[in-house]
Amino acid sequence: MKKHSIVAVALAAAAAVSLGLTGCSSATPSGSSSTANAPLPTVKLMVGGIDKQIYLPYQLAQNLGFYKKYGVNVELSTEQNGGVGAEDAMASGQVDFAGAWYIHTIDFQVKGKKVIDVVQLSGAPGERIMCNPKAGVSSGADLKGKTVGVTDLGSGTDELTQFIASKAGLKKTDYKTIAVGAGATAIAAIQRGSADCVMTTQPTVGALENQKLATSAIDLATTDGANAALGGAFPAAGLLAQASWVSSHKSEVQSVVTALTATMNWISTHSAQDIADKLPQSFVENATISKADYVKALAADKGQFLPDGLMPAGGPKTVFAMQNTLGVDTSSISYADTFTNAYVEVALKKLGITPTTTPAGAAG
Repeated sequence: MKKHSIVAVALAAAAAVSLGLTGCSSATPSGSSSTANAPLPTVKLMVGGIDKQIYLPYQLAQNLGFYKKYGVNVELSTEQNGGVGAEDAMASGQVDFAGAWYIHTIDFQVKGKKVIDVVQLSGAPGERIMCNPKAGVSSGADLKGKTVGVTDLGSGTDELTQFIASKAGLKKTDYKTIAVGAGATAIAAIQRGSADCVMTTQPTVGALENQKLATSAIDLATTDGANAALGGAFPAAGLLAQASWVSSHKSEVQSVVTALTATMNWISTHSAQDIADKLPQSFVENATISKADYVKALAADKGQFLPDGLMPAGGPKTVFAMQNTLGVDTSSISYADTFTNAYVEVALKKLGITPTTTPAGAAG
């Protein structure tokens, strides 16, 4: 999500196993046949904070072996504090895909850069506004006079904070946002009192609660919470790429989308404990949180993940409404310009999965 530097963390090596893919045409985005014994194609995917719970499907797909199973070698990396974010690395061609929020497709397209979302992983931001109990915050209106820590100024968390405040009738001058990063730096902002609240995700949410530094004031981590605070489903984590690259790499796109679609189905049919057991130990247990706390937090917020990878009906409309509220002129683009369900539909058919999400169409 944020404007951070590229630190490639190659988590997969080129495989020499070929998996057959279905034929591809310009009309239907599906995989193309592989030559026997040919190495798998390699693509680069940078995630906007790979150890964040909201972004766990990208790494989980790797650990489950799904990328290679469905015909592609994926080199995963993560953005770091202080430089280029995942979405900017993708838009500049440094990586092929970004594991980032859907909202960036709008940001890029209003600036003339055609970026699209090819599979949607979550229907809620997965964030919570965590506040010092003494701040007395329980709604957007209560942010008046408060300082809210966001990951970075201009980031998705900053825009979400502005949208929530605006819906509560506040002007930008009624409160203050500051950049606090994530994890330990966000915790420190609450601890030293430089921020009354921080918008953050698990496992930082759990760490703040365990240390009794902050409580959940505004829930954006669940579908119900997103509907209450934002007025509708809010598609967040997705797989973004340049439309021109997608058009010229249909087979690779289909393979990655199929792997992530299979992963979303796996998440929906397994427990939080099962999921945590498949992730790197450093993701689920570190200086700020125990594995038991990670599992507890994931069980509470697991509903943010969509079971089938489809863009949910009403989701684009909510995000466009937020951008318009923030003064972004979206009149030059339509909902349908920013995403496609076509690759997911092919994946669902291939995997034999019956979708449960009502998909968004041209009307959002």
